[in-house]
Amino acid sequence: MASFVIEGGRSLRGTIRPIGNKNAALPMLAACLLTDEPVTLHNLPRIGDVHTLLRILDGMGIDITESGGSVTLCARGLRTAAPDPDLFSQIRGSLTLMGPLLARHGHFQVKTSAGGDDIGRRRIDTHLQVLTALGGTLLHNGKFELRAAGRLCGTDILLDEASVTATENGIMAAALAQGTTVLRNAASEPHVQDLCHLLVKMGCRIEGIGSNVLTVHGSDHLHGAEMYISPDFIEVGSYIGLGAITPGELRIAGVVPEHLRMMQMVFVDRLGVRMHLEETPDAPRGEQFTLVIDETQDLRVQPDFGGAVPKIDDAPWPAFPPDLMSIAVVTATQAQGTVIIHEKMYESRLFFVDKLIAMGAQIILCDPHRAVVVGPRRLTGQQVTSPDIRAGMALLLAALAADGVTTIGNVQQIDRGYQDIDVKLRALGASIERLP
Repeated sequence: MASFVIEGGRSLRGTIRPIGNKNAALPMLAACLLTDEPVTLHNLPRIGDVHTLLRILDGMGIDITESGGSVTLCARGLRTAAPDPDLFSQIRGSLTLMGPLLARHGHFQVKTSAGGDDIGRRRIDTHLQVLTALGGTLLHNGKFELRAAGRLCGTDILLDEASVTATENGIMAAALAQGTTVLRNAASEPHVQDLCHLLVKMGCRIEGIGSNVLTVHGSDHLHGAEMYISPDFIEVGSYIGLGAITPGELRIAGVVPEHLRMMQMVFVDRLGVRMHLEETPDAPRGEQFTLVIDETQDLRVQPDFGGAVPKIDDAPWPAFPPDLMSIAVVTATQAQGTVIIHEKMYESRLFFVDKLIAMGAQIILCDPHRAVVVGPRRLTGQQVTSPDIRAGMALLLAALAADGVTTIGNVQQIDRGYQDIDVKLRALGASIERLP
């Protein structure tokens, strides 16, 4: 397994640019299965999960042409509705193949479950609820198999939870269903919106994009399209934490301001991070806005009214994203004061805090969902292992802020969600080396 060796305490300054949204790229790649015409995606992130899904699609007979940060996919020659089980089990995003395969080919089959981060139980019941409501049938035959006897039919569905990938599967399946589908309690994250905009370009009429009620008017035929993937707001949030706990001015180029409102409320209003937005109206597309994390920071937890200990918690969009909770924990270790971290969505995401405690952080893990962080505490380099994408990135931030040398193992977990992160950090002045 590869590892990073980081010498912390260095000043980081310069400009860094987020990649395309990983959680948008995966379902948008899967959407190519809905048509036999080419689908081109720009600003594609070159990360582990994307490479894995491209390998799955290639093995199914999809014609794939890559050029720089763009990819063109054509599913005219699809050979099978059964993805490679070994690859399918490596990433959670492979689940997004279910909806389009069932809608266009009436069949989906795999011999294993989807993979992804080990952050707690991640149920697929909502996927099955949506796809069976549209006309799919789950077969209990020792394999995970869905079949449809003819074309799927639109209907009115109340999702039992606002699941992002279940919403995406429902949107893609409904795009080729007969009639109109209403998805209530739908997820509305920016990556869900990106997928909707791609399907609109492919010829599907969708109402309510960005809301929790989506109306999808099924189409007899979808055509090819071209789409730019929006920047990864989770990576932007990671860089906010990076700039807050390391000395030096950090500029994050190409951000989307409307994706950052809740992050600003947490990082600025809760933790005291100093940052501001700069606009260049005549800049090219995707370059108009730069988020600047100020060189001088005075991180202080802002108490609630009456001096009560404040809380940082996560919830579906537009609330604070669960994928940024690990970053918030590390940032809080360097802020003056006490804050409660309440991770409501996954029961194992906070289990990485033992590694921060070993580095010197003062954290009380109350139960699987809650931790109390008291800061600031000087961190000291240690030997740690990355358990998942987001905890791995949080440990990398802690290492950059710590005194001494930290070795982080299993960094392929970080590579699954962050493209060339060691190269980008060295360009900012970090001392980080990748060891095979």
